[in-house]
Amino acid sequence: MSTELKIVAARLHRVRMPLVHEFQTSSHRKTHLDHILVELEDASGAIGWGEIASSSDPYYAPETVESCWHIASQYLLPAILGRPWNHPEQLTNRKVRGNNFAKAGVDTAAWALWAETRSLPLATALGGTRTEVVAGVSLGIEPTIDELLTQVQQQVDAGYPRVKLKIAHDWDIEPVRAVRTAYPELDLHVDANGIYTAGDLEHLRKLDEYRLTMIEQPFAPRDLLTHAELQRTIGTPVCLDESVETVADLEIALKLEALQVLNIKVSRMGGLTPAREAHDRARDAGIAVWCGGMHEFGIGRLANVALSSLPGFTLPSDVSASEKYYARDLVVPAVVAVQGVVQVPKATGLGHTVDRDLIIANTIAELSLQPAL
Repeated sequence: MSTELKIVAARLHRVRMPLVHEFQTSSHRKTHLDHILVELEDASGAIGWGEIASSSDPYYAPETVESCWHIASQYLLPAILGRPWNHPEQLTNRKVRGNNFAKAGVDTAAWALWAETRSLPLATALGGTRTEVVAGVSLGIEPTIDELLTQVQQQVDAGYPRVKLKIAHDWDIEPVRAVRTAYPELDLHVDANGIYTAGDLEHLRKLDEYRLTMIEQPFAPRDLLTHAELQRTIGTPVCLDESVETVADLEIALKLEALQVLNIKVSRMGGLTPAREAHDRARDAGIAVWCGGMHEFGIGRLANVALSSLPGFTLPSDVSASEKYYARDLVVPAVVAVQGVVQVPKATGLGHTVDRDLIIANTIAELSLQPAL
């Protein structure tokens, strides 16, 4: 069979899904999510799905659902329609600056399509070696510490070996102390989403006594110097998330010794292609990596699972079961975790069936594009 592919149709679906439990970070609270699904169709009729998992508001990153819809429909998809290609890396759009969330949805769909046409599981196509992935969970800021402890217990009962706590001013030392006291052996780490400043260095050093696996993104994305200062004066590993959008960002962080752990998010880095490159570079530098999530629906979650099968992902990743976030997910079967472990799909492409009926039922906007004649 010919190795050349050609995308003859591209479709965007803006899908709204309610969360089973409200989730609060240092910036906002979420009760539902709007994500954009990218559907690419090859001339053979094969389909590849990707997910643009941007937030609705510009708090985690500058992109929003609206901006991603504009960039994908006006720039990214028209550039690949009708264009012959042999590998997903050839579709990387370097003319469009930034807009990594939008790029990630298109790149992931291209990888899923390429794997499908090669009769390969997505993990195998990426070079993955693991057959299962250890998952962790992320817990938001709760109204009370007692409610947080109830949430932690539910995840421990479900078998998850790692719990991440969102923290913010006035919700850091006390909840961490409470969770560590109740669960002295739990793999525990915290995530600030960049809410602290250099004036909080001494305060953050107090977290050292709670034996955290890491402190994730305490300072603003570009404030690598303060991250480096904290890492020099604290025993707990500093993990970077929002600070690393490109492999070039990672190189700077490595040079400054601003991290010991890297959270690799497919969405933040612009897709599976750059995420795999970041994995390779971090592994070469001796930096531990794990796969972070954006509360993806099943399509994006399966892409995260596939990425997490790469050998450098040695820490639990945010690939927990669908049921933690959604009463019913968009893939069949849903992603399942057994005692905190998710199996890497062996079937071709994403490895699960996409539930088109559920997508249609939850779609609030859609667009179909074809190559210009």
